[in-house]
Amino acid sequence: MAETMTGLKRSHRCTEVSGQMTGQTVTVMGWVQKRRNLGSLIFVDLRDRSGILQIVFDTDDIGAEGFEKAGRLRSEFVVAVVGKVTMREGAVNENLPTGDIELRATQLRILSEAQTPPFPIEENSQTKDELRLKYRYLDLRRPDLQRNLMMRSRVATMVRMFLAEEGFLEIETPILNKSTPEGARDYLVPSRVHPGKFYALPQSPQLFKQLLMCAGYDRYFQIAKCFRDEDLRADRQPEFTQIDMELSFVDVDDVIDVNERLLAKIFREIIGVEVPLPIPRMTWREAMDRFGSDKPDIRFGMELKDISKLVKSCGFGVFTGALEQGGSVRGINAKGQASMPRKKIDALVNYAKEFGAKGLAYLGIQEDGSYKSSFAKFMTEEELDAIVSAMDGQPGDLLFFAADKNKIVWDVLGNLRLEIARNLGLLQKDEFKFLWITEFPLLEWSEEQNRFVAMHHPFTMPMEEDLDKLDSDPGAVRAKAYDIVLNGTELGGGSVRIFQNEVQEKMFEVLGFSKEAAYEQFGFLLDAFRYGVPPHAGLAYGLDRLVMLMAQEDSIREVIAFPKVKDASCLMTNAPDTVEETQLEELSIAIRKENQGSAEI
Repeated sequence: MAETMTGLKRSHRCTEVSGQMTGQTVTVMGWVQKRRNLGSLIFVDLRDRSGILQIVFDTDDIGAEGFEKAGRLRSEFVVAVVGKVTMREGAVNENLPTGDIELRATQLRILSEAQTPPFPIEENSQTKDELRLKYRYLDLRRPDLQRNLMMRSRVATMVRMFLAEEGFLEIETPILNKSTPEGARDYLVPSRVHPGKFYALPQSPQLFKQLLMCAGYDRYFQIAKCFRDEDLRADRQPEFTQIDMELSFVDVDDVIDVNERLLAKIFREIIGVEVPLPIPRMTWREAMDRFGSDKPDIRFGMELKDISKLVKSCGFGVFTGALEQGGSVRGINAKGQASMPRKKIDALVNYAKEFGAKGLAYLGIQEDGSYKSSFAKFMTEEELDAIVSAMDGQPGDLLFFAADKNKIVWDVLGNLRLEIARNLGLLQKDEFKFLWITEFPLLEWSEEQNRFVAMHHPFTMPMEEDLDKLDSDPGAVRAKAYDIVLNGTELGGGSVRIFQNEVQEKMFEVLGFSKEAAYEQFGFLLDAFRYGVPPHAGLAYGLDRLVMLMAQEDSIREVIAFPKVKDASCLMTNAPDTVEETQLEELSIAIRKENQGSAEI
């Protein structure tokens, strides 16, 4: 029968007990990790969030009744133990902070008994994700997950302290907002009081933080919950957390400066990594040309090379056809991979097709200097030599080429270099390479909508020298926008904001909004711009992604307490779920059709 804590008070967590406390009596509480009964002695590993402490039960110390009670302990029982700290008489466990001590129990209370858990509570669990997420409250007991969440807590605390010292004010913005047409798909919340009308959960606090700058608060931040109804992946969840900030009377360099110092402090004090400052910067165009990505992983080379000029008159129709259509021919050099089996090359070709490639040309440079290629028969020896030279090809190298529209070529080769790097083990999780990407295109053309859309959002300031192109050549306008990238993952992004009403109205016009439509959606912001707006800029990080990379995990699910699976459902609570008909009636909602599918991890 379970007992209570009455009269007991925990004095220490498990790993707060040390050899310097030898002879002292302490009280610890936690979960039984495992029990070993040696007949005259019972050893129990007691676990709490700090770690493990070995408890020794001996009849001489705890009495026959206490020893009998210790014999009933099983994994995950919750217990309170009073005992005396002693140095271990047996072998020292150097893998534990408390490996040289033990607690000789003088009192034991079983606070809660436990059924056998459906999987072991241990680090580096091999349990299937479906089971782990169904019993997430048990999964969260695992020491590696607990370390991740404690790291997340320390990061959030440090962010608050740093930004407060930099003059930022923490201000909360609304969760129930107005839906806006730009950006990802909104999560909608029906209104009971206003039948047929809906709130939207915030995709970010963007408009409100700009309004706070209009209101004169100068420097704002918030660790904000945000929501986007979009497809999930390893670094994306339907609800996520942003470190959100906005600053007045600043430009690009000011925002970058404060954030570089913030990142350097977090990495130094949380995981002991020095971030060299200043962090390198690269324009969007350079990043695309060199890496095929606006979030390049610069831990390794294998950069893209443009060979369009070399092959414009060659006999290979795939190359010349792409160039005639206004595209390009580019390649990457997989150093030392000329002996790659054909089966693996074919797998890479199929991988490239997932990103729009019709195929993938390749050329292997044999050790004797000869070429083994999928397109050599269409070219002269001189043309092949020129290509190999441009690609810095050496005997033993394997060259891959894509030919198509720039966007497809970048996407194909950008992802291919990452896949090859993964296959070759080039991505070291304990190496941290930061990079700022700047001068993004302000706009991108949407074939689906047959109009320009904002690459970031419609409140991003164009570069002053490109303002005159908004009418004549909108696709060539660069934005005063910047992303911070770490190891090929976008940690966050921001921009200098439009603060002149006429520029904001022109932006909406280029995006295809009539003046009336713009005011219908964003009138409250445009009205605020009539009353004196300071120049302002901001940035937002994904806290989940940041901690994921710091913890060297592959998925943000490992640093979020209660994550969703791929279909945005929760296996533990079965959310989303049906609701009572009376609730729907109150909201003036009728269900037309119910779709039920199996959850995907």
